[in-house]
Amino acid sequence: MSVVTVMIVDDDKLLRYGLQRILETAADLRVVVVCDGRDAVAMAERHTPDVALVDIQMPDVDGFVVLAELRRLAAPPAVAMLTGFGSDEHVVRALSEGAAGFFLKDANPHELIPGVRLLAAGGSAMSSRVVRALANNHENGFSGPASPAGSLPPGAVDEVLTSRERTVLELLPTGMSNTEIAQRLSLSRSTVKDHVSAILTKLGVANRVQAAVAAHHRVSRPVGAVPGRAGAERGSRA
Repeated sequence: MSVVTVMIVDDDKLLRYGLQRILETAADLRVVVVCDGRDAVAMAERHTPDVALVDIQMPDVDGFVVLAELRRLAAPPAVAMLTGFGSDEHVVRALSEGAAGFFLKDANPHELIPGVRLLAAGGSAMSSRVVRALANNHENGFSGPASPAGSLPPGAVDEVLTSRERTVLELLPTGMSNTEIAQRLSLSRSTVKDHVSAILTKLGVANRVQAAVAAHHRVSRPVGAVPGRAGAERGSRA
């Protein structure tokens, strides 16, 4: 079993301990570094973690400065920003400056653990509450790098995607990997990968996070709700 190594960068020792305990309940995740912002780059160079979780607001150094420095490393980790609140400004800036994800500090373990796995696999992940906030703000005129569905007009998402692609799209906000989506929908991993690529292309978005915002924007049922068997069978014919 491949182990994903994780670095936690935060000035709050209690929070670092809590996140480490949550992540290490998964056998395939191992926290190799916990540190504050001042030591982040040196520790990342020494331990080369797969994923770094970086607090945005630290007293010693700005989290966005740490993000930029980590991205300049020869072997940079996938970086997800941590915050106590999902400010639109912070989310948009994080994504535009190269963060692969954005988690609230009190993120549910069922979001955080698969999210970290997805980051290590080269994907993007975001707390579902942040996705909902971005989608709601988009409806009120918010725009930016994390806005859903690129330049598509409202309602066009359903028109450009097949039934099966819409089913896959609805699972993206859950943080599931392609393998987990494949198991849920009884498809092969390669088929799900093809569907995700088609979704990104058709929606004109750059990554799964932006597609997840689009997913919440278009559905009325709760994020991550899975269609019934009959709906899945209809989608398999798309």
